[in-house]
Amino acid sequence: MSEATTNTICATGRRKTAVARVRLQPGTGEITINGRAFEDYFGTVTLQNAVLAPLQLTESLKKYDLAVNTHGGGLSGQVGAIQLGIARALIQFDAELRPALKAAGFLRRDPRMKERKKAGQPGARKKFQFSKR
Repeated sequence: MSEATTNTICATGRRKTAVARVRLQPGTGEITINGRAFEDYFGTVTLQNAVLAPLQLTESLKKYDLAVNTHGGGLSGQVGAIQLGIARALIQFDAELRPALKAAGFLRRDPRMKERKKAGQPGARKKFQFSKR
């Protein structure tokens, strides 16, 4: 086993139908998502800040390199999944970060899912127009 693999922590995050596998290792703060640069994958500053939020909270932005594989859902769902994965990986590195991450809500998996379509209806809640006669 090489030195690089012993310090690598893997964690999984999920939101809606998005799944993110996060590999965290000590480094300089480089982030790659699906083999692409972090800034290229998430074009808006809002999405970028949401991904970096757990690292900024724990003041470990330049301490770790992140390699993320994500699939499913849309960009917003993937951001939530990555956020959860990063928070879980940080706890595995340093358990003392748990209270701060938990208080900020980064360790809670968002349980909201799309409601299934029901039979005899055009959607989950919508009904066909009712005609009395």
